[in-house]
Amino acid sequence: MKKMTMKKLLALGCAFVLACSMLGCSGKTEEPAAPEESADAPADTNADSETPSSEGSKDSYSIAIVKQMDHASLDEIANAVAARLDAIASEKGITISHEIYSGQGDQTTLKQIGDQLITDKVDAIIPIATLAAQVMVSCAKDTNTPVVFAAISDPAEAGLVDIDYVTGTSDALNTSFILDMMFAQNPDIEKVGLLYSQSEANSTTPIAEAKAYLEAKNISYSEQPAATSDEVIACASALIAEGVDAIFTPTDNVIMASELAIYEDLAKAGIPHYTGADSFVRNGAFTTCGVNYTDLGTQTADLAFDAIVNGMTDMDDFYLTEGGIITVNTETAEVLNIDYSVFSEMGEIVEVITTED
Repeated sequence: MKKMTMKKLLALGCAFVLACSMLGCSGKTEEPAAPEESADAPADTNADSETPSSEGSKDSYSIAIVKQMDHASLDEIANAVAARLDAIASEKGITISHEIYSGQGDQTTLKQIGDQLITDKVDAIIPIATLAAQVMVSCAKDTNTPVVFAAISDPAEAGLVDIDYVTGTSDALNTSFILDMMFAQNPDIEKVGLLYSQSEANSTTPIAEAKAYLEAKNISYSEQPAATSDEVIACASALIAEGVDAIFTPTDNVIMASELAIYEDLAKAGIPHYTGADSFVRNGAFTTCGVNYTDLGTQTADLAFDAIVNGMTDMDDFYLTEGGIITVNTETAEVLNIDYSVFSEMGEIVEVITTED
């Protein structure tokens, strides 16, 4: 049993230290979704066929990267993981084959992918986002294939702790700090919209924290949980109609997948959208303070390779990746007519514009 030391700073890759501290699976049922990309590697990834190196480790490894769905945050992390795995292979003089899969937000698809990966005897699986992690952990339970998750905001709430073959990186959100930003920018806020998905474990804790924060300040709030893209749009429209002064969304994948469909209407209505990740901001939201997902992906890849080579006995349940970067969409700020210079006293500001990536 690996030890239970919670939320220790990841000692792999780059770390940010700044002022603003932020389902069992059976055999294969049908072919899973095709991978998005693959690295050049030997066709046989079965561990029994590998030739040990002079140091006792293998010369070739296979790692699967499984995104819960396609959207900017998860794409950024997956690409960063893949790039770092390539770099590790080059540094070590070994081969690391890797493929990126997408579950398309569907549990059945994720299960099919996980079943096939276990059948293929990959050396490790890197699931990105909560549902993907939960499914991969279940699929790997009979083989104890290392599962190294990425970007799980609340691993304990997601049931991903105290499992010998599981570790990963957490992008736990500093909810209070983001709400502090909200009120620093507009001290006269009277009503806040809470836009999130009830199916996202990532949102459970930060939404509860946001409610407690607002109640302590006697600020009213309106909850608008959404489960689909159409519902996200409808909920955003409802918040606009209610006349909320600002909207808060945690690191919620359902909302993130629809940010491009709602940001313009929110900005035109004069409602700043405060979110849990910079990818929201790059897709049009106003601002966030959180982790850099390229760095998180790099750190997760380092952690996965360490787990494969050295084992997971001494690894923690997860490693908290500290954020501290305030990201502002300057185009959205202009539409909102907001001077965001007030944030300069709260941390490092990174300015971005809206992209569809």
